[in-house]
Amino acid sequence: MADELEQQGTEVSEPSAQGENAQGAAAMSPSPKKGFWGKVDEWFGITRSGSNYRTEIVAGLTTFMAMVYILMVNAGMFQGVITDSSDPYGAAYVATAIGAIVGTMLMAFMAKMPLAQASGMGINAFIVFTLINIGPDATGLTYANTMVFVLLDGVIFLLLTVTGLRKQIFEAIPAGVRHAIPVGIGMFIAFIGMQQAGIIVDNTSTLTGFFPLNVISGSNPFMTYTDGTVGGMLPAIVAILGVLAIAVLSKKNVKGAVLWGILGTAALYYILAGIAVGCDVAAAKAMFDDIEISNPFNAFAAWGKDSVGAVFYEGFDFTNYLGVEGNNVASLVVILITSAISLCMIDMFDTIGTLYGACSKGDLLDENGTPIRMEKMMLADAIATCTGAIAGTSTVTTFVESSSGVVAGGRTGFTSFITGLCFIVAMFLSPIAQLIPRCATATALIWVGVLMMSSVAKIDWNDAADAIVAFMTFMVMLLGYSISKGIGMGIITFIIVRLCTGKIKEISIATWVIGVIFLATFLVSSV
Repeated sequence: MADELEQQGTEVSEPSAQGENAQGAAAMSPSPKKGFWGKVDEWFGITRSGSNYRTEIVAGLTTFMAMVYILMVNAGMFQGVITDSSDPYGAAYVATAIGAIVGTMLMAFMAKMPLAQASGMGINAFIVFTLINIGPDATGLTYANTMVFVLLDGVIFLLLTVTGLRKQIFEAIPAGVRHAIPVGIGMFIAFIGMQQAGIIVDNTSTLTGFFPLNVISGSNPFMTYTDGTVGGMLPAIVAILGVLAIAVLSKKNVKGAVLWGILGTAALYYILAGIAVGCDVAAAKAMFDDIEISNPFNAFAAWGKDSVGAVFYEGFDFTNYLGVEGNNVASLVVILITSAISLCMIDMFDTIGTLYGACSKGDLLDENGTPIRMEKMMLADAIATCTGAIAGTSTVTTFVESSSGVVAGGRTGFTSFITGLCFIVAMFLSPIAQLIPRCATATALIWVGVLMMSSVAKIDWNDAADAIVAFMTFMVMLLGYSISKGIGMGIITFIIVRLCTGKIKEISIATWVIGVIFLATFLVSSV
């Protein structure tokens, strides 16, 4: 989700002189507070950074409002893969909240930076729709199995950060692939959002198609309700209006535009459904009859039973995967390696892009244009991912929405501390969050897709060699319904094109290794 700021961040080479002067002057100022709050001020460096408690609190609340939608969106995506659970949505909701709380508090107390973390958009889609892939084409991997992949991602990221190998791996990925990854992920999750909202539907002749909104013929139902799922024109219409509302709010720089868009879409959804009840629509009546508010602690019970620790007591049991025709131990080893690499690369690009982009907005860069306390922030990210896997959620990463808090004036870890406290409160609101319909959370997926398309401008479309690499990367992601296969195809395409154009020296040893691993995936794996 965060890669849309990668081009902004990586282009920053020098911090603002004005920001340096302001921070330098602030460093000479003693804390205006005494006692406990004076010590807190000194520890976080609030006054030294040129900030104050009021600004830090407002910034923390701003960041929370901008990214709290992840609790609902992530829970909605994972509820379909946490099987045999009394409350899969609640379990996923609490797991997501735990990951956000731990990651954000690490940013507050370890890195002392005004950035927040949560389960990353794009990576969650990779896990649910590529690694697990619900439906007739299911891979056989379970929810607990994928948490092993996430844990491996965190451990690899941790080792790369500690050893300093992160930069070498990052540079081994061809520029065309790096630029195409956020574009492909954005298109992929936007496509998923449109499917969930019923905007894009199955079509026997073209595989997919736009949902018919013909109200004149009367052949298309306004609303259907089957097995707890609402269909028809209602969810498609409100989702389209919701995305447009988010765009308008974002254009007007409204804080928390995505959250307000989701809530506004949900309100419109229920208003129209209520009108349908008045018009004696049976589907609307059935939907309202099924609504119930559960005890919030039921979600914690489901989380404790089905999510936390599942990576250890169920994650290493791959019996279900090996039971699928065509799967074997060799393909399992390949998918473990390639998926761990894919997760780590996505996480790495996500984090680096966000850190540079967000920190550049608050003069939080050193004399070389690198975010201050960079290694501590990367370490916090890696530890949070490991913790998130144990809690039962997808890769935890630094959120691009953190930049909203930085823009609001946040300069220290106290901003992150406030955001973390807000997530603690929100953790107990799963029954209310569960009332948000899928078409409302789908607006966030579609909007994230809009944001991530900005990286397409970094691709050199005038260079045929770079253009085909980028094109194959994001088109395979979208139409092949697989983020990892898109990355793999992009790297393999890069190697082949460079070989055929006599530029073999441009292929590093690390790129060769990664390319061979992905090629093995295509030749051995059946998923």
